Amino acid sequence: MPLLTATAVTKKFGGLTAVNNLDFEIEQGSIASLIGPNGAGKTTFFNCIAGFYQIEAGQIVFDGQPIQRLRRDQIAHLGISRTYQNIRLFANMTAMENILVGQHYHLRSSWIGAVLGTKGVREDEGRAHREARRLLRFVGLQNKGDLLASNLPYGDQRRLEVARALANKPRLLLLDEPTAGMNPAESQQMTEFIRHLRDELGTTILLIEHEMRVVMGISEKITVLHYGQKIAEGTPIQIQTDPLVIEAYLGRGSAGTAGHEATAIPAVEATQGGASAGPTPASA
Repeated sequence: MPLLTATAVTKKFGGLTAVNNLDFEIEQGSIASLIGPNGAGKTTFFNCIAGFYQIEAGQIVFDGQPIQRLRRDQIAHLGISRTYQNIRLFANMTAMENILVGQHYHLRSSWIGAVLGTKGVREDEGRAHREARRLLRFVGLQNKGDLLASNLPYGDQRRLEVARALANKPRLLLLDEPTAGMNPAESQQMTEFIRHLRDELGTTILLIEHEMRVVMGISEKITVLHYGQKIAEGTPIQIQTDPLVIEAYLGRGSAGTAGHEATAIPAVEATQGGASAGPTPASA
């Protein structure tokens, strides 16, 4: 059954309609992708789900509860976490400290207890540190917890950002361009890591991604946006041959050019490797 359902969602910025009457749903335990050219409305839709933007029309329902009027912290507390296209770690904090910050919504101690240093606070802190160490191991950073986030290699920073999002114990994880800036080998490692997240934790994952080999290799469903509207939705095989998708990516008249088509939306068989199948609002 769907974990999240969006119905007729519309988001405007002045005279610009960034998301237009969008219907969308993602099944619990699945991996889905949201793709489209720059300016299609992908990150704007993410921001609507996560509570960064209030929508003008429509409804967003998470696990049976409407969330379109909730605050960001309330939505996070329900079990939705996200990462960003541009990494937003606390650069001058250690990897361990970044994950501890991500556990904020699950700490039970009051500020009075923290000031007094009560037994409950000490126990809470102990649990938080154990969970942070577990997440560091899970993302492969077990020996880097004491390093400043700014001193980690780029790929490790991406993994740390995911670990911080996981510290919220999300049921739905929104990944915005998780392979941005990575070389092909790093992108493949991140693809395997994302699949591992779903398989090991049961986390439902929705990603925005421009690297089509990643999208085709990991997604069970792909939704394509163009100028804020959904123009196609389906399996990787269905999407890679959809004429509207090819036109959106390559321009009118390109659909019949097989070589260009393969470059923009690579064949699924060539990308799966044996496996199963903030910008500004106007820029995403």
